[in-house]
Amino acid sequence: VALGYPGEVQDDLTVRWVWWALAMIPFFYVVYSLLSGLGEATARQPEGVVGLVSAARYLTAVSWLTYPFVYIIKNIGLAGPVATMYEQIGYSVADVVAKAVFGVLIWAIASEKSRLESEGKIYGEHANPTAQPKKRGLFGR
Repeated sequence: VALGYPGEVQDDLTVRWVWWALAMIPFFYVVYSLLSGLGEATARQPEGVVGLVSAARYLTAVSWLTYPFVYIIKNIGLAGPVATMYEQIGYSVADVVAKAVFGVLIWAIASEKSRLESEGKIYGEHANPTAQPKKRGLFGR
């Protein structure tokens, strides 16, 4: 946001592209971390929810990847109310996918974990016997 907004309010296309490119640096790092760094954490989930957690990861990445493309609508020659309309539609679709659909997936994950726990198949840190002990941070948290 800190790097994208300055370009969003510019009328000069060159300046908009520069800010877009700068904003992509931390953005792609976060998306890369989401896709690669959370693979290990996903694998430690109970068998019944691994697919749901994986789907939530990929859904998040795909929905986030729509934002840079919506941002460049004004960079490709559209202007005025038409550009604003396309931006609003693009951001709205991305927000629904990123928030509402993701929320349903989180509910499904919690529901499945609750079911597995009630059946005695998972409990606390023993949810996956191959999982490594959790590393504790500062003050044992």
